[in-house]
Amino acid sequence: MVEDDAVLAAALTRALIQSAYTVDLAENGHDANRAIDAVEYDLVVLDLALPKLDGLAVLGRMRDRRLRVPVLVLSARDSLEDRVKGLDLGADDYMTKPFDLPEFEARVRALVRRGQQHASNLVRHGRLQLDLEARRVFHDGRPIDFSVREYAVMEILMSRQGRVVTKEQIFDRLFGWGEDAGTNAIEVCVHRVRKKLEPYGIEIRTVRGMGYLIEKTSDAGSQDAA
Repeated sequence: MVEDDAVLAAALTRALIQSAYTVDLAENGHDANRAIDAVEYDLVVLDLALPKLDGLAVLGRMRDRRLRVPVLVLSARDSLEDRVKGLDLGADDYMTKPFDLPEFEARVRALVRRGQQHASNLVRHGRLQLDLEARRVFHDGRPIDFSVREYAVMEILMSRQGRVVTKEQIFDRLFGWGEDAGTNAIEVCVHRVRKKLEPYGIEIRTVRGMGYLIEKTSDAGSQDAA
């Protein structure tokens, strides 16, 4: 989240955290550049009228470096010229202020889903389903009770089936800047997820020295069918 309006930033951050996202906040363009260089984000929500460095400069630098992270621009600049300029520089979506929170949340879900290359809200692993919109996990249509952070672990693993997910990637998904997390926080969370998946015969593999993965199933390729 790159936004210098403290009240708006706090409201949007609170709404996203309640929807099981982890949010880092930068209040100016220079801090935004440093954050984007350091962390692999699923989405950048970017204001344009920023201190120190304009949001369009941040966006242009991202695309010059061929970073493919989706960008949702939020701006009080509502002219057609401004919207066209933002989209031409590489923004994936553009919302003018003021806006309704439910629409903002829907656009966030759509962009995160697109960035993870899911055509639908459902990610499947055999008889397991992860609903990106409801932020729930189901087995044969029956919900499995996960905490917010346990769900975040499931989302990153199921979205990258067949690929190793590092502890650093999971840590960035679970914890924002300044959150105090012990060195074994990831192991504890993954252990809890494993225990909840055991009755369904679903395994999270540990790849020593690298991270964790969920193997791709034979029907995983159909996970984006709508």
